[in-house]
Amino acid sequence: MSNFSNNHRALIEIRGMKKIYDLGSVQVNALNGVDVDIHENEYVSIMGPSGSGKSTLMNLIGCLDTPSTGEYYLANERVAGLSDAKLAEIRNRRIGFVFQTFNLLPRASALQNVELPLVYAGESPSQRRRRAKEALEAVGLTDRMKHKPNELSGGQRQRVAVARALVTNPSIILADEPTGNLDSKTGAEIMELLDRIHNEGNTIVLVTHEEEIAQHSQRIIRLLDGKIESDRRTTSV
Repeated sequence: MSNFSNNHRALIEIRGMKKIYDLGSVQVNALNGVDVDIHENEYVSIMGPSGSGKSTLMNLIGCLDTPSTGEYYLANERVAGLSDAKLAEIRNRRIGFVFQTFNLLPRASALQNVELPLVYAGESPSQRRRRAKEALEAVGLTDRMKHKPNELSGGQRQRVAVARALVTNPSIILADEPTGNLDSKTGAEIMELLDRIHNEGNTIVLVTHEEEIAQHSQRIIRLLDGKIESDRRTTSV
């Protein structure tokens, strides 16, 4: 606990985080001693070559995985040792996820896809519908609520995914290559949407391999071989 100051506590606090994958006869050090703080309403990009540990770090921040060693505090709460049920509650309450592959249910409408996190949160059907409609309106899809994913363009599908991430009013949005499957024009539109979400108060952590995308953020953390190679403010801020 001595590493953590009570003054100006960061929203995300990571100390000495390691993640080792045991692949039988081989051990892979995906993260090898990472220290990082991310404050409320920061906009941070994580970059690095394939195998550098950026997706592993994203999964650990999102409580989708647990570190081998090290400490992780999220909003002053120690994450290590929490039960699966508690981790699921944190994911549902505090974190919104946006993935490169959209991860939408193919047979469900846009509205039903956005409602899904609220089902897990135990919201009533009428409350779910109201909040999901508001989230879709916020991303400009008022006229596409009844459409299924295969009836939407790639950009519209990613907007549905962003609406789903927003619907629980999380403090943190984690976006893993959110423009990776989109053309440059549509990708720019999604980044404008994420910029707006940040300006409205959300903390955004973005994994990307594209410098142009990373320049939307206030800060770029570069990983190499499971360690932080650099952590710098962007010139645009």
